[in-house]
Amino acid sequence: MPREKGRKVIAQNKKARHDYAIEDVYEAGMVLTGTEVKSLRAGRATLTDGFATVDDGEVWLRGIHIPEYTLGTWTNHEPRRARKLLLRKEEINRIASKVKDSGVTLVPLSLYFHDGNAKVELAVARGRKNYDKRQAIAERESKREAARAVGRRDKGMG
Repeated sequence: MPREKGRKVIAQNKKARHDYAIEDVYEAGMVLTGTEVKSLRAGRATLTDGFATVDDGEVWLRGIHIPEYTLGTWTNHEPRRARKLLLRKEEINRIASKVKDSGVTLVPLSLYFHDGNAKVELAVARGRKNYDKRQAIAERESKREAARAVGRRDKGMG
């Protein structure tokens, strides 16, 4: 069977981009068991409660839910176990120095297969207050309205 090419998204954390101001984004590999990979290939995972921590020079992904593989036997995995992320030492040091600041956290943005390997898109993010969220929504709406006006003008509709 030929290896798959490209990027196949399994799960996205759309709420993270709303709740956090994204500062940096990293791509990391994941250490998984066989039944976890099979469950991911079936397209089943939840990132909503996920976060990452830096412990003793290693990055661990916690709180994401990969359900048990339905055809698995006693070898099935724990759905919410901590999973080790694979990053370069320089990236880990850079992330660790940023996370030391208060209000900064590591949030998974998406989980996907890239050329057959399971990857997670990890963001160094700062939590937003409610007024920041409203301001971000207002900015997005104004940009969208401006783009619509330009489009209408280009089409000669006003």
